[in-house]
Amino acid sequence: MGPFRRGLILWLLWPTAALAEACATVRPGWDGTPMTALAEAVFLAGTVPVLILFLATAAALRFRSQWGGLAVVVLWTGLITVLSMVDPSGLQAAARAQGCVGSPALFIGIVAAICVATILYTAPLKQRPD
Repeated sequence: MGPFRRGLILWLLWPTAALAEACATVRPGWDGTPMTALAEAVFLAGTVPVLILFLATAAALRFRSQWGGLAVVVLWTGLITVLSMVDPSGLQAAARAQGCVGSPALFIGIVAAICVATILYTAPLKQRPD
């Protein structure tokens, strides 16, 4: 690969106004510091759908409801799927390249642990043989 192509690729990947526009659209209050995985997890945990799912999970665990636990695990799975796979406009990828959106890997791991704990806690109890 020659220097011309290398320079062209760097020029195409260089942050531009379009990337800055992506950050202004996705995170309007971004202060310019790169988002870490922990900061992204805290940001995602504060969204309304996640808070509703936290409450629904707590209710399923409180009442030890198998069907409620299954429902919240399916809803968590749908949320994570939308969060990580649906990006029709490409703004998330541009914002991640700019640094205003961090990796959701930590948040996904925490949600996976919540789902496993929910399934294990709401599983039917074994009956002791008489």
